[in-house]
Amino acid sequence: MSEKKILIKDFPLIFPEQGVKGNNVEINGQEYYKIQHVDQMPPFFISLVSHSDHWMFIGSNGALTAGRKDEENALFPYYTDDKILASADQVGSQTLVLVEKDQIKRLWRPFSDIYKGVYKITRNLYKNQWGNELLFEEINEDLGLSFLYSWSFSSKYGFVRKSILLNNGDKPTTLDILDGVQDIMPYGVSSQLQSQRSNLVNAYKRNELDIGSGVGIFSLSALIVDRAEPSEALKATIGWHIGMKPEHVLLSSRQLETFCQGDEIETESDVKGEAGSYFIHRKLELDPKESKRWYCCFEINLSQTAIHNHILRLQTDQRGILEDLEEDLQNGTKQLKTIVAKADGLQLTGDKLSSGRHFSNVLFNVMRGGVFEDNYRIDKKDFLDYIREVNLPLLGGSTEFFNSLPESLEYPALCELVKNQDNPDLIRICIEYLPLSFSRRHGDPSRPWNKFSIDLTNADGSPRRAYAGNWRDIFQNWEALAKSFPQFIEGMIFKFLNASTLDGYNPYRISGTGVDWEVIEPDDPWSYIGYWGDHQLIYLLKLLEIAQNHQSFSLSTLANQPWFVYANVPYRIKSYKEIVKDPQDTIGFDTDIDKEAHQRFLQIGADGKLVQDRNGQLLKGGFMEKILISWLTKLTNFVPDAGIWMNTQRPEWNDANNALVGNGTSMVTLYYMYRFTRFFLDWIKKESVEEVWLHQEVADLLNDSQSILGKNNGFLLNGFDERSRRILVDELGLAAEKYRSKAYAGFSGNLTAVKVELIKDSFERTLFFLEGSIKNNKREDGLFHAYNLISFTKDGLEVGYLYEMLEGQVAVLSSGFLKAKESLDLLNVMKASKLYRNDQYSYMLYPNRDLPGFLQKNHIPDAALKSNPLMKEMLQRGDSRIVEVDDAGNAYFNGDLNNGRTLKARLQKIGQEYKDFSVEDFHQIEVIYEKVFNHKAFTGRSGTFFAFEGLGSIYWHMVSKLQLAVQEILCKGDEVEKSVYEALIDHYYEIRAGIGINKSPKLYGAFPTDPYSHTPFHKGAQQPGMTGQVKEDILNRWAELGVKVKKGCVQFSPNFIHEAEWLNVPEIFYYVSLNGEENTLPLNVGELAFTYCQVPIKYIRSAQNKIKVHYRSDEASIEIMGNELSRGISAALFNRSRNIHFIEVNIKC
Repeated sequence: MSEKKILIKDFPLIFPEQGVKGNNVEINGQEYYKIQHVDQMPPFFISLVSHSDHWMFIGSNGALTAGRKDEENALFPYYTDDKILASADQVGSQTLVLVEKDQIKRLWRPFSDIYKGVYKITRNLYKNQWGNELLFEEINEDLGLSFLYSWSFSSKYGFVRKSILLNNGDKPTTLDILDGVQDIMPYGVSSQLQSQRSNLVNAYKRNELDIGSGVGIFSLSALIVDRAEPSEALKATIGWHIGMKPEHVLLSSRQLETFCQGDEIETESDVKGEAGSYFIHRKLELDPKESKRWYCCFEINLSQTAIHNHILRLQTDQRGILEDLEEDLQNGTKQLKTIVAKADGLQLTGDKLSSGRHFSNVLFNVMRGGVFEDNYRIDKKDFLDYIREVNLPLLGGSTEFFNSLPESLEYPALCELVKNQDNPDLIRICIEYLPLSFSRRHGDPSRPWNKFSIDLTNADGSPRRAYAGNWRDIFQNWEALAKSFPQFIEGMIFKFLNASTLDGYNPYRISGTGVDWEVIEPDDPWSYIGYWGDHQLIYLLKLLEIAQNHQSFSLSTLANQPWFVYANVPYRIKSYKEIVKDPQDTIGFDTDIDKEAHQRFLQIGADGKLVQDRNGQLLKGGFMEKILISWLTKLTNFVPDAGIWMNTQRPEWNDANNALVGNGTSMVTLYYMYRFTRFFLDWIKKESVEEVWLHQEVADLLNDSQSILGKNNGFLLNGFDERSRRILVDELGLAAEKYRSKAYAGFSGNLTAVKVELIKDSFERTLFFLEGSIKNNKREDGLFHAYNLISFTKDGLEVGYLYEMLEGQVAVLSSGFLKAKESLDLLNVMKASKLYRNDQYSYMLYPNRDLPGFLQKNHIPDAALKSNPLMKEMLQRGDSRIVEVDDAGNAYFNGDLNNGRTLKARLQKIGQEYKDFSVEDFHQIEVIYEKVFNHKAFTGRSGTFFAFEGLGSIYWHMVSKLQLAVQEILCKGDEVEKSVYEALIDHYYEIRAGIGINKSPKLYGAFPTDPYSHTPFHKGAQQPGMTGQVKEDILNRWAELGVKVKKGCVQFSPNFIHEAEWLNVPEIFYYVSLNGEENTLPLNVGELAFTYCQVPIKYIRSAQNKIKVHYRSDEASIEIMGNELSRGISAALFNRSRNIHFIEVNIKC
């Protein structure tokens, strides 16, 4: 171990070169992942998760923010993650120790870098396997001491900080310790107020101490309002201690330096006008190997009554409180495990990292999408509350039906009952009822643009069933959740379809009680409106594929049922002519419709935001109508050889490619459209439906689009040129405009029967056009284009191509267009391409490139300057409004001219002063500007920043999508040459290795068991936890374990499971049964276990494939030869039947 030699005055500092290590360890019977020498890594951010409504976002350096429910209920200030990580010495934990040794007091500040290098120390960080406890450890070798503290959560007592001081030496040690937290937030301070006026907030703060109990009370003297009226602050935050009796308690940080200087400190009982802190001080004498443990607990939003009661209890029953606290912490962990267990997050294999990562993936998936906490059970009271919020008149109009329902029933039974009612609205709303809980939007300090709210209980304390999320986020989480709760898949699909609009798109946000959309906010420069269109087809398709495999419903039962409605989003897509003229300004906002929708929402509930027909009733359509509208919307924006035109003011999955809006087309969506079209073509061929009923306007659009494709069939042979491409795009665009004008005016109400054969022909014809474009988007290097640029000329439509992007490769692999060998060839090309980052052995979104430095850009070539008479004249006049020249004679565009629009406006402004110059002289300046900056190739912020989806970044969600695409090829069941299959497996596990679980913490930049959003080129993993990646990782995990469902039957075929998954020592699998009880299942060497639909599945390596189903009752176990369950047993699994105890599966290997 070499050490750098740095002195402060004559004192040498100690900077040992210590290697970061990561491994699983066991502490007090609980498993933790340990990062040794964590201080040798750059600080990273962690999402610590509670079973309740607590939230905590904490840095590996101890800096944190925390609170309950949302950012407006904070215990510590809620800032962006960069500010939090920089505040380690000002916010949160702080510990000061004065150690007496040889009659000299030595100051030690654990976890602080203020005196970094003074002591020889080791800092370790531990995160428990359940994700709800974080433990910090600093070992001071010079002093022979260790200090540890941890954060965890208690339903009863709030935020629990446990501290341990240990004497590692062989002699007694005398010391003074001052331990606690800083910058405690009082009740009544909003995040905005704290962020913008924290000095004003401090002026209102009062920190008081109840001397008898040691409870610190942190409050405002009054709520902070700018009105001349009284506003009492009648709630407060408290801090208290237990386990160690202090000599002094501090309520501020004023005396910290006094303590550090060895002077006496005094208890603070009333501090005004300063930020709150809570410190306890005690002199301790520790024998060799002796330790001392204590707790400091913090809770927010407490009334005087609650605080008085707590003080009284502390004064009379400290021992009982300590026991209750520790029991409540255990109960919280148990509850969290149970939540994750319900969604099949518990596994036991030989690969502990994989099992741990799976638990984290499931945890964050249910945090976004929610979980069904009571299997399929429906609580009547909650169900009626839901009806009241969705459609209040329905509650009164269907009294007899609601009264007939028992106090609780199963969701499938409810669906069967309601389908016998002759009330489409009642049927729709009942099927859409998804009693999810634990859901919240994926907001945190690293994603400050998203606001989260953890709503778990109603006002009366009863469990609250609710979910909320961005539309394009929540459905992907439901895809993974549906694997564990397949009976809810129909409701998920209903919710998806009934959130779509008449013009074929979806609103921005969705919740259990309706939809919401963006509005223009004049004071917010980030506010904007538009439709994201990329996920509509593929997310819906994934849900439909699950439904088809589970045989949840047939097309014939849904095709013509009027159980579907339309969201009344007040956006109005402009005419085709206007779109072509300015494809970046294509949507208007109808304030009257917005106002009417919100008024109806207040009157009747969420159904008030749905489209009404001409009679004032909800406009209804059938399943196939909803499918066709979404599909036709994509088709009518089809540009041959380019993709699907992105002309609705929003980018696709990669928000950072925002400049592609308008001038860009998406091959990504076209690849998914190909898969979607193939799926429905195959489905309708298998079904017995002969015709479907469509609104006349939809039928007309279907006929018009197919007529247009039919007229242009000939170009598929010889290819489209600019002229023929323009003709097709114009015709499709005008057909869509004609449909939209009728839809916005209100459907006539006329329904027409359309032969399914016509729809089948439409799908088949469209596939030819899609296939042609896919073939033409294969690049010379073997990769495929993701996005392209289009440009409308006078009579034609040009297509321009962009650099390679990972998204395009993922989508084409997922599309089903490529055969297995072609997929392998593409993966080989990708590995050798500029998309691959060797240091992380993974893939960037696009090749990294080095942008010109500040002084290297904005240079106007001499020849260009001399060729333009207008610029020369302006320079001769000393007019620098367009061009500036430095002393060396170099010319630059004026620094105010940040894009072509500002240049054009400036040129128009000076036009009168230079009217002797030609229009061409003015235009030529714009041409020169474009040549200097090449803004036509600008894709958005993706090419201008260096984190998130920027240059050099790995976006882990897309890498997991790549892994999923390879997995789908492996699981497709097609006859594949053995060498090709094995090579695909190699690629699968190489991609998996790059994602993180097998990386060192140093390389990954965080806990490898935790999902993160992205990794910039210059940093470790960023944005913890709630990333869409977790959905793909869960699906991949099911594939690794070989769990498949086909035609309603479960198969167990782990054809590419890793050898390390099999146990090499006997272990006990702990799981939570469908009854909510913790149970165990013993496992031997060569076995592994997991749950599926919450039923334990034990795999046993064997010489033959065999299944044994064990029942809870006295029934004999059933043995099945092979690897497939019968339809009846599979149905019992899907229904989460409590009569199956566990299933043993012998795997031939």
